[in-house]
Amino acid sequence: MADDDLATLGPAAGPRTTSTDPADGPQHPQPGLGHAAPAAGPAGRWLPRLVIAGLVLAALNLRPAITSLGALLEEVRAGLGMSGTVAGLLTSVPALCFAAFGIAAPRLARRWGPGAIVCAGMAAITVGVVARPYLGGTGGFLAASALALAGIAVSNVLMPVVIKSWFPGRVGSMTGLYSMALALGTSLAAALTVPMTEALGGSWRTGLAVWGALAAVAVLPWLVVVRQRRALAGAAASTAARPPEAPVRITSSPTAWALAVFFGLQATAAYITMGWMPQIFRDAGVSAGTAGVLLAVTMAMGVPLSFVLPRLATRMRHQGPLVVLLGLCGLAGYTGLWLAPAAGAWAWALLMGISNCAFPLALTMIGMRSTSSAGVVKLSAFAQSVGYLISIPGPLLVGTLYQHSGGWGLPIALMAGLMVPQIAVGVLAGRDRRIEDEA
Repeated sequence: MADDDLATLGPAAGPRTTSTDPADGPQHPQPGLGHAAPAAGPAGRWLPRLVIAGLVLAALNLRPAITSLGALLEEVRAGLGMSGTVAGLLTSVPALCFAAFGIAAPRLARRWGPGAIVCAGMAAITVGVVARPYLGGTGGFLAASALALAGIAVSNVLMPVVIKSWFPGRVGSMTGLYSMALALGTSLAAALTVPMTEALGGSWRTGLAVWGALAAVAVLPWLVVVRQRRALAGAAASTAARPPEAPVRITSSPTAWALAVFFGLQATAAYITMGWMPQIFRDAGVSAGTAGVLLAVTMAMGVPLSFVLPRLATRMRHQGPLVVLLGLCGLAGYTGLWLAPAAGAWAWALLMGISNCAFPLALTMIGMRSTSSAGVVKLSAFAQSVGYLISIPGPLLVGTLYQHSGGWGLPIALMAGLMVPQIAVGVLAGRDRRIEDEA
């Protein structure tokens, strides 16, 4: 992506260096990021803070459209006359949309600027979430859900680009803040959707649509950032000429492939955990209420750890040890679910919550494995799109094994087996490499 394309995101360009990602120290602009000293005037003081607010609000909105539906899925099925097959399809639609729409993010960002696309993404989430309960049928519900998921997909891809562009010397802390807000939004939607639905009169339509208000708020800071594009682009054009960025062929980078597979396997584990862990506990004799709390604990673990882990990762030249640690926690959790799911339920929930923090680690590595804006946006789109495609069959396969085997032995063995290649490719992705050097 050219520097002008990042004008929506970053301040006016100035002198740049070729420094690597420091560990949350002073900001050091990097090649092709469109980042420099703060712009002159009041905007140079408040605009970065507005970008931070936009990041946090965007992150809060990247999962409620999914987790709020999960909380009310039974009511939605009854209200729309939705078949079990279609309801099951809904659990795979998010990953499919993330893959399909996420791959378009680089082209859209080149044309309109990443800030404008994130703003449009928040608007799409708002319209999709508000409209889908009231469109009258399953087809309309699915179409509006796809609109919201498209907004989530492009924003997913471009968040690492925003962070790398504005805060190249604080990739760890800003990715941690973003990941923590994402985990918080996920947990809040799962925990509050049912109580809010009851408080608002008991209609599932209102309970789903109310989350559109949060997305509407997230549009506002990005509108202001987008309005700065022309002024910032003009300032960038007035600086000294800069050498063009070399094209990046992402598919020729072994690190990009390793990161994509790592992203896909960690997403598979996360979707399996969210979709099936409560049922594992219930089949072991744990009450439905307690099983739900255990899942909430697993998800809530991501809030503090998602802030700490990226900061730690940027202080390490090789993130492989963190990959191994998270993988071992996952293997320990799966072993516990196999041997004593009820007796050690709280310990297994905590271990699985730690293991699921491979997601913010993957996001951090996306920002660290490239030195250019073109590399960051292409790597983010490639890793997430390929990764989400990889994650689609996992939850469905677990359900099939559970149905045909009549127990959780084979499904848990599959989960544990997938953790081994996740560790292996994560170690490869964590090496101190840059995709520009490999391509």
